[in-house]
Amino acid sequence: MNLPIPAPLRGAEANTFTHYTVTTRFPNIARRVVAENDFPPQVVANLHSLINDIPHARIRPLNDPHAPDTADWEAYIAPYRRQNWLEAPWFFVETYFYRRILEASGYFVFGEMYDLDPYAKQKQLGLKNSAKATAALSRQVDVWLKRPAHRREALNALLIADLWGNQADLSMWLDADQEQPSHANEAQAQAHILVNQTADVTAYLLSLTAKKKKPRVAFLVDNAGFELAGDLALSDFLLSSGIAASVSFHLKPHPTFVSDATVKDVRQTLNDLTAAENTAVRAMGNRLQAQLSRARLCLLEDWFWTSPLPMWEMPASLRAQLGKADLLISKGDANYRRLLGDRHWPFTTPFEEIVSYLPAPLLALRTSKSEVMSGLKAGQIADLDKNDPDWLANGKWGVVQFAP
Repeated sequence: MNLPIPAPLRGAEANTFTHYTVTTRFPNIARRVVAENDFPPQVVANLHSLINDIPHARIRPLNDPHAPDTADWEAYIAPYRRQNWLEAPWFFVETYFYRRILEASGYFVFGEMYDLDPYAKQKQLGLKNSAKATAALSRQVDVWLKRPAHRREALNALLIADLWGNQADLSMWLDADQEQPSHANEAQAQAHILVNQTADVTAYLLSLTAKKKKPRVAFLVDNAGFELAGDLALSDFLLSSGIAASVSFHLKPHPTFVSDATVKDVRQTLNDLTAAENTAVRAMGNRLQAQLSRARLCLLEDWFWTSPLPMWEMPASLRAQLGKADLLISKGDANYRRLLGDRHWPFTTPFEEIVSYLPAPLLALRTSKSEVMSGLKAGQIADLDKNDPDWLANGKWGVVQFAP
């Protein structure tokens, strides 16, 4: 990247979604974790202590000696030891908050709390409540697989479906039964895509296939639930249609951001799909399980994905792994923030210039839920500020941005 890097977002910035997140959303999420789990008294006390720390207590080291990432977090925390939750950069604070929840619950301590996902109930409800949408998506994939002449149309539609699946983010809408942002029809959904390069990425993928070079696609996965179902539907079509040679899912090594997907979440979702009553859902699940057994669908995890580091600081091993892909598909808001370093880029900064450091072509499918953006036109920004002042964080607006 040859651009000067702007300052990071911080919770101390008044009247921002960032400030609201640190002061209000974090405590509410922690309270919800307490309410939804039958934790021992000590874990409940630990979580209330965390709530009381926010936002004015100083950032402290983790007290989690059994965890595999303890040494890494010592290094991450060191620059911010004298700062509070509002003063430290927001992306650091947010990843630190979710890591503190695991510390409080004893996630890495061998015993009754070991490996217990504190967000399991919300994830299960999210998948259950999206059963009808998943069935409709599966039926459509079945139809498209029988119509190879319509591959371009199918890819375009599945990419857009996968974009809007990112609206289902349980860290934003704490109650899975709560009304979430959605669009009444396809025309409204299209009108809310601020940058739409779907046709460009579809043309790129099909051009590789036409050259007898089936692309390798790597998803930087975001949420479990319906968004993951959308990722799986797109992957099923890419693999079953013969467009892609392989698909890899890059996943979190532990629960974080409430609904972020882990390897365990993907395996559970695949099991649910194969056991579904709906024929199309079951067929999609069986196809994906077969791809998994043949290693054409691979589930990978790396501790980088739960770190507070910007994407340009990824370890060399991960960079080499991602560099083998012909297309990276970055899903969701948190991955987008990581790509941009969660920095105050002018919203008109070309997206492809910021992410030029990546080792492979990138497609970002992102529903905006934070005050980070790039690649817009000045006129768009003025219209949005006038007509929808909360456009950056209300989950109604999305981007499909391609950096070849």
